Amino acid sequence: MIKMPRFAIGSCYGAFITALCALGAAAGQVPQEYLSRVAPPAVRVFGEIDDHRNRVLRGNTHPLATAANDLGPVTPDRPMLRMFLLLRRSPEQEAALKQLLTDQQDPKSKIFHQWLTPQQFGATFGPASEDLQTIKNWLAAHGFTGVSVNEGRTIIEFSGSVGQVQTTFHTAIHQYNAQGGLHLANQSDPSIPTALWPVVRGVVSLNGFGPRSMAVRGPTGTMTDGQFRSRSAVNPKPQFTIPVPEDFTTFYWLSPYDFAAIYDLLPLWNAGLDGTGQTIAIVGETDINLTDAEQFRALFGLPVNNPTIVHAGAGPGMQPDEIEADLDVEWSGAVARGAKVELVSAASTETTPGVDLAALYIVDNNLAPVMSESYGLCEMFLGTTGNEFEAAMWQQAAAQGITVFVSSGDQGSAVCDAGQDESTHSMAVNGLASTPYNVAVGGTDFNQRGQFK
Repeated sequence: MIKMPRFAIGSCYGAFITALCALGAAAGQVPQEYLSRVAPPAVRVFGEIDDHRNRVLRGNTHPLATAANDLGPVTPDRPMLRMFLLLRRSPEQEAALKQLLTDQQDPKSKIFHQWLTPQQFGATFGPASEDLQTIKNWLAAHGFTGVSVNEGRTIIEFSGSVGQVQTTFHTAIHQYNAQGGLHLANQSDPSIPTALWPVVRGVVSLNGFGPRSMAVRGPTGTMTDGQFRSRSAVNPKPQFTIPVPEDFTTFYWLSPYDFAAIYDLLPLWNAGLDGTGQTIAIVGETDINLTDAEQFRALFGLPVNNPTIVHAGAGPGMQPDEIEADLDVEWSGAVARGAKVELVSAASTETTPGVDLAALYIVDNNLAPVMSESYGLCEMFLGTTGNEFEAAMWQQAAAQGITVFVSSGDQGSAVCDAGQDESTHSMAVNGLASTPYNVAVGGTDFNQRGQFK
């Protein structure tokens, strides 16, 4: 007897659409002669960095960091690891990048579907090396360690303590009780030296209110006869079902071959377009039991093609949201059944979600032409710099030819109130999915008007 939990179709469908894209991805590289038209990065930080002349980074205090939720200050020696400082392009670089992205999607352009490497992206559209060294020296002077610049030159990663953060960014770090747990968060908007403003957008996050899985648990169904009915059977009957009497509803789950029938994938599979030779990267912040995916494929008669796990830094181990990663890995591989599926996961820190660390790793290492993320946080909760970070990361991905799919979630414009019984915040969508550089994937239902033959 095999029990199968039901989840929000939005999360599963995101993995499915991701897999469809991987059936036939292709790549080329932007010629250097095109990039040579872009002016080299100019130095934009001049003079001494004065920590007493600062500019406030507005819109970067979490809405739940309120007096009512405040449990008081955090000890200064408490670690704050793998924080992100988001870098800013010059107006000229931003214009050149937007033109590149337009040309890459124009069939009449000489660079149509030609892509950048992360190193090319950083060298062309990142800050000057002198500015990067200035910022790194400033962080090191304040005692931060692990200071490093990503390949795309969009982020400087650094680690330190609560005391160092409070002194450097001029905001107190407190602990807050909200959303059913304890979270570190800055009490007010942080600040940076005015001299760094031309190159630094801000600190991506100084709080622990990270994105959450978009999957929603439902009732559990049971396959009673232990057999999967062959796709070639005449008039097969639904086997994965469960009635919910109080709702007068019966749930009919879909198997991989149901998806294949609905989207007419069998001719593609038979023609060899099943994702073979392609890689799908799944964003996560938990490990999974690989046996689950192996048994899933065996149950539905899919060819042996086991997924792999890649850690973006420290491994997270098994976390409560393991089922989200299971879901995405299994269903991406169920549609693009020949594709290599890699779960890229990272341990969350006090202020940086594991999914952000994993997503940046995928983009910065050009790990796969297709990637999927089924986590979400509303735009209001992301804050100004958090929203800018998501856009910048997916913008780099687009320039590199990576197709990014993010689950929109099932809450529509009420993502800020996800999991709550009533709405207490203004309308907002999943900020991870709302940039111009990714595909936001919503849910769908398949209804045969009650007729199953």
